Amino acid sequence: MPASHPPSAAIPDIVINDAIQPFHLSGSPVRGRLVRLGGLADAILSRKALGAAAHLGGQALSLVAGMSAGLKFEGALSLQVKGDGPVSLLVADSTHDGAVRLYMRLAEDNRPHDLPEMEPRADIMFGKGYFAFTIDQGPKTDRQQGIVTLEGASLSEMAEHYFATSEQLPTLIRLFSRFQDGKWDAGALVLERIADEGGRESHDAAEDHWETAKTFAATLTAEEVFNPHLTHSALLYRVFGTLGVAVAPPRPARFGCRCAREKLLSVLRNFGDDDLDEMAENGVITMSCEFCGVDYRFDRNNIAPDPV
Repeated sequence: MPASHPPSAAIPDIVINDAIQPFHLSGSPVRGRLVRLGGLADAILSRKALGAAAHLGGQALSLVAGMSAGLKFEGALSLQVKGDGPVSLLVADSTHDGAVRLYMRLAEDNRPHDLPEMEPRADIMFGKGYFAFTIDQGPKTDRQQGIVTLEGASLSEMAEHYFATSEQLPTLIRLFSRFQDGKWDAGALVLERIADEGGRESHDAAEDHWETAKTFAATLTAEEVFNPHLTHSALLYRVFGTLGVAVAPPRPARFGCRCAREKLLSVLRNFGDDDLDEMAENGVITMSCEFCGVDYRFDRNNIAPDPV
């Protein structure tokens, strides 16, 4: 039976061709990505009633889009935040070519009802838990994962704590989200300090450049990120102009779910006959993808458990 989905969960068909702007600062051991998701953020975040928690979803999408643009291989980067707060689980991931997706689970007994215009504190929404990044380079390579406890009041601070603790990579992360005129928007600025070469004097100069870049990055405002009249280059020059901004070709971002009927069928075959019978309703087993909302329906009579 073909896959189907309700009209309210229509799969977003939108590509932002210049969503991610890679750049580096000339003469400095600093590289970065400016992320502006625009209509893609609204297409994804408006699919479910997340309330104010959608701010975290938009920031997470911007974060994985920015980080995955730095991958040197074909694969995917996934962020998972799990806690005991109103948002019990957030999963966002992006492939190397900008296919992003998001899933958020809100605690049934503690759903946030704040107005979406009000951005909530991440530490309150997540509570106590963990923050993890996973890198997947394909079926022939083991996944790499780093996990740290949740530290910080914002998702930006939690991400910086992860890179400082798990990767020992000096990183500055600014995450932005907005709900205005009934539309969502999200963006990010990611700075990374790359390794410098040379002696002590060279190292000291590189460290000064890094600290200066962080100071300049702290001046970036949400109004600038969401200003449609500011091009990426103009915005980066406004923030880092005297440091010498060099931009690379922009990268696209789009909605991209990697669910597949064959994958779900292989999952069902791990269950025994009794479990499969219990899942079936009128002879049909329905499985829904939490990322895209597509319902996959399987004829119970055509599913046989894999032999032990």
